[in-house]
Amino acid sequence: MKHIELSQIPITRVSHNAAIQKQVMLQPGDIPNLIYFSQARLQPGQVAPGHSHTDMSEVFLVESGTGSITIDATTHSLHPGTCVVVQPGEIHEVSNTGTVELVLTYFGIQMG
Repeated sequence: MKHIELSQIPITRVSHNAAIQKQVMLQPGDIPNLIYFSQARLQPGQVAPGHSHTDMSEVFLVESGTGSITIDATTHSLHPGTCVVVQPGEIHEVSNTGTVELVLTYFGIQMG
């Protein structure tokens, strides 16, 4: 069993944009095939630039705020309760297009 509280996890930075804060709740080795389980906070106007992963799927859940995610040149709106799955090889970019903080809980699963 593992018990985690966000209030006790250090804040780090997202590798795609060092201005975006995240907290990693689970890391490699905690659960088979799990790469990470994190929560990121994007301030209004912040963007996690387009990128892809060759061997990992990502799942994003919008906790609060609004924004957009562009996957392979198609843009989708993000609002609380939205869940988006990004498959390996899909180029994706997340933007906070709103006026308040965009909070995303997300995880990566190793494929293959």
